[in-house]
Amino acid sequence: MIPREIVRETIAFRRPPYVPWSFRFTREAREKLETHYGTKDIDPFVKNHLLELGSDIGFFENIGTDRYRDVFGVTWDRSIDKDIGNVTGQVLPEPTLRGYQFPNPLDSRFFADIPDRIKRYADRYRVFCIGFSLFERAWTLRGLEPLYMDFVENPDFVHELLEAIADYDIAQVKKALEYDIDAVYFGDDWGQQHGLLMGYDLWKEFIFPRLKRMYGTVRAAGKTVFIHSCGDVDELFDDLISIGLGVFNPFQPEVMDIGQIMSQYRGKLAFWGGVSTQRTMPYGSVEDVRAEVRRVSLLGRDGGYILSPSHALEGDVPIENLIALIEEAQRVP
Repeated sequence: MIPREIVRETIAFRRPPYVPWSFRFTREAREKLETHYGTKDIDPFVKNHLLELGSDIGFFENIGTDRYRDVFGVTWDRSIDKDIGNVTGQVLPEPTLRGYQFPNPLDSRFFADIPDRIKRYADRYRVFCIGFSLFERAWTLRGLEPLYMDFVENPDFVHELLEAIADYDIAQVKKALEYDIDAVYFGDDWGQQHGLLMGYDLWKEFIFPRLKRMYGTVRAAGKTVFIHSCGDVDELFDDLISIGLGVFNPFQPEVMDIGQIMSQYRGKLAFWGGVSTQRTMPYGSVEDVRAEVRRVSLLGRDGGYILSPSHALEGDVPIENLIALIEEAQRVP
């Protein structure tokens, strides 16, 4: 079986011949691997099973030292976080969309390399990715604290803003569905280390209706919905499953009992993640990494699990641990 078929079997909860894997790396971690392998092309060594398409964080122009502007007009300071950065300023200083123009969701840059990448990695499971897909896009435009206040003081504006973002995402998804893809991935962080950022009631009122539309577009085309949401968000799983969620990422062991959750949702929801990025990967020994990979892989032997660290690996992970992760994933039967 090729990796694409193995992932399909996995998320359908049919026992795969082995547990598939797909790892993500920040720029600093990737540079360590490039140095170790002596090449910019680390894919033949990592052998990921997922082919991520599109550009989940969008496109940026350099506007000065460590400062970048995305297509939504948001400015990011990359003096600390070298991959995306930290938001500076406010694109929407007032609770209104008056005078603001959304970018083109069909910008050719999102789709230009899809045919060539599918041809090059024809055996992989194809996932079109949209990051900052709703709540995160809203707060990057408005500011996090102002948006929290708007939930209470300006709810009509929040509904309007989120509807506009969902419309943007859906237009992009419909274009992506013209290609031979398997799934659509929406990135949107709702959780913190304990509980939701905005609480369940606000999430259900403002976020859920837009997710229902977004996921529905994917499911109507017969494709699988992947989401990424950091933090303690398992209280949302039943709601998300009800509107078509198929695979959840990043599945953080620091905030979730991954064994109990995998058992509880077996047959209903598959998971991608599970290896600790707060403890084991940066601070554990090589044997700690190998042991954790073996342990979580056992949980996924009957399907429903794609092996991965619970987030893109950062530059603080020792190269020895990066190699141990890659080697052990490929060794586990």
